Amino acid sequence: MRVRDLMTKNPITVDSETLVLDAQKIMAENNIRRLPVVDKGKLVGIVTMHDILMASPSPATSLSVYELNYLLAKMKVKEIMKKNPITVTPDTTFEEALRIGQEKKVGSFPVMENGKLVGITTESDLVRFVIRILGLKEEGT
Repeated sequence: MRVRDLMTKNPITVDSETLVLDAQKIMAENNIRRLPVVDKGKLVGIVTMHDILMASPSPATSLSVYELNYLLAKMKVKEIMKKNPITVTPDTTFEEALRIGQEKKVGSFPVMENGKLVGITTESDLVRFVIRILGLKEEGT
């Protein structure tokens, strides 16, 4: 099986100038944890909910709520995104994607074809693949 068989096609993206709070809202509204970052048609990074949580101030900070909100309201995706993410192609096998994910400790891959972002695949897609090949039924089926 190939990445193209289970990837999310035409994923939701943001650009590097998107405010972090807007990216967080997009993720929450769409029940996703990652957003490819695309500037002028070119993949420049990926931002995850984990990145956003890590960028958020510690509860032990001495800043006031107003100061925290001000700082968060100004932060842009380009300040916290992972630049040059590891990518795969639609023809990459799922076995290879699993191997790369384990080796590089990544949970998602933007899927690129001819220099263009065409999809995204995540560890959830890979788990569905493993469930399928093991002949296990997914919950609720």
